[in-house]
Amino acid sequence: MNASCPGVEALDNLCLTPHEFVMPGHGRHARTGVLLVHGLTGTPAEMRVLGKGLNRHGFTVYAVQLAGHCAGMQDLVHTRWGDWLASVESGLQRLRGHVDKVVVGGLSMGALLSLAVAEKHPDQVDGVCALSTTFRYDGWSIPFYTRLAFLLPLFRLLGIGRHSVFMEAPPYGIKDEALRARIVEQMHAGDSAAAGLPGNPWWSIIELRRLAAHTLKGLPRLRAPCLVVHAREDDISHVGNAHDIVRGARHAQVELVLLDNCYHMITIDRERRSVIAHMNDFAVRVGASLPRPKGAHG
Repeated sequence: MNASCPGVEALDNLCLTPHEFVMPGHGRHARTGVLLVHGLTGTPAEMRVLGKGLNRHGFTVYAVQLAGHCAGMQDLVHTRWGDWLASVESGLQRLRGHVDKVVVGGLSMGALLSLAVAEKHPDQVDGVCALSTTFRYDGWSIPFYTRLAFLLPLFRLLGIGRHSVFMEAPPYGIKDEALRARIVEQMHAGDSAAAGLPGNPWWSIIELRRLAAHTLKGLPRLRAPCLVVHAREDDISHVGNAHDIVRGARHAQVELVLLDNCYHMITIDRERRSVIAHMNDFAVRVGASLPRPKGAHG
């Protein structure tokens, strides 16, 4: 049995690393799987609260680890956006062997990857949840110099900045002050597997920008229904990132939910229960192939 997924015989071929986790479904929703995708410099752990909420409702949940993550900066810098997408594709293929339908849900860059895998594999993805989507780092807490990221490809061409990092700044995507303090302590303690890295490598930002361009261009190919959840006061990615999906996914049913009492890390911040409730409802309807509710944007 896979030691990273103790007690899960039927699903023991899913987890590839000790940081990934799987939660077997139960009841009438067990045959609907939810593949969770963390963000840039993040870890599967940031999806665990959400995963538990979905699994309590009966869904089979699997949180994948992206290539280069849960280790040091250099491991991340050596990967490209295609490697991250390949991690999601691999997880999708393995999860589909155990369920009838799959919803792919991601946070921040994970939302881009969720959209990208749905664009590329429309026959394998039955629904998408895009949480705090980050096509651009343009939230209110982002320093001005970070917005000059369009210069980074030139720097890499010149061999500049391989070891340089944009350090994260308060409030670190978290409105809840007590929770923020705990997460910041973990980040600066060097526990990258639990809390992620405390900054974004320049060269990884280049890859995120390329992934964003690829995903935006592919939105007209999206066919799976899509739930978009975003904080109105997102400090990392402006709410305009969510509206980009509504405008771009012309051939998909898109539901937009805006939250009022949290920042970027909506899976763990003050409105995490609301996020779980919306995703549960969405996954139930995807599993049953029910129509979208009134008021959805499409």
